[in-house]
Amino acid sequence: MKTIFAAIALSLAMAGASMAANVTNKDDQSHVLIITEGSTKVEVVVDAGASALVCPAGCFVTMPSGDRETLSGEETIEIINGSAVIK
Repeated sequence: MKTIFAAIALSLAMAGASMAANVTNKDDQSHVLIITEGSTKVEVVVDAGASALVCPAGCFVTMPSGDRETLSGEETIEIINGSAVIK
């Protein structure tokens, strides 16, 4: 999983990470997000206390709670008690 996360982080850096959604996990356990861009699905693990950049060009995200959200790539998301708060 860390390899997938590293690959996504690298591709975001090359694509202009300033337009990516920023996910911060404020829980004390890791959470998995399922990122769907077009027909491609990728699982992204956000470790406890860590942040990840996702969806530089918009995507669908399945949150840890099972909720599915549409992101444009400019959102700030906090995972608190297993639930996502989108700002």
